[in-house]
Amino acid sequence: MSTQKIRKASGEPDEFEASVAQELLNLEMTSTDLKSSLRDLFITAAKEVDCGGGKKAIILYVPYKLLKSFNKIQTRLVRELEKKFSGRHVLIIAQRTILGKSYARSIKTKGLRPRSRTLTAVQDSILEDIVYPTEITGKRTRCKVDGSRVLKVYLDSKDQANVETRTDTYAAVYRKLTNKQISFNFN
Repeated sequence: MSTQKIRKASGEPDEFEASVAQELLNLEMTSTDLKSSLRDLFITAAKEVDCGGGKKAIILYVPYKLLKSFNKIQTRLVRELEKKFSGRHVLIIAQRTILGKSYARSIKTKGLRPRSRTLTAVQDSILEDIVYPTEITGKRTRCKVDGSRVLKVYLDSKDQANVETRTDTYAAVYRKLTNKQISFNFN
């Protein structure tokens, strides 16, 4: 029954993904305000990430075309899922494709690789998905003397009260997904 809330491109969902899909189905059945919104929505994968300090986060991968629909109900959905999976932050990220530099189109379609499929564009989009509904007001790349880079991201200060406790989770998840150091500030 919970398989209608998760659709993987290949293979069967594992135990953790099945439990997340079951919770989404339960929310659709029980929650009156989320029922109509969740009817047509599904996830493609779910992953549990260790954020250090004994904390864990749950990443829900959704199809790119459904991201706007998920964003409309994200605050309520995340609140409900965090109640179910106590002590874990829930993040919703779109499933995106990265095409390499050597990407060659088929004979029928001509043209270059789309800018939205480049590595940097996908990583920037992942960052925006992680911090949603907060807006990013600025980014700086700090290059240290030893050659390491730290991406400083400035978030909108009007959401500081809601987001401040989650910035460590955001940084750990972004590091896990992109292997880049990141720090969050407010302005």
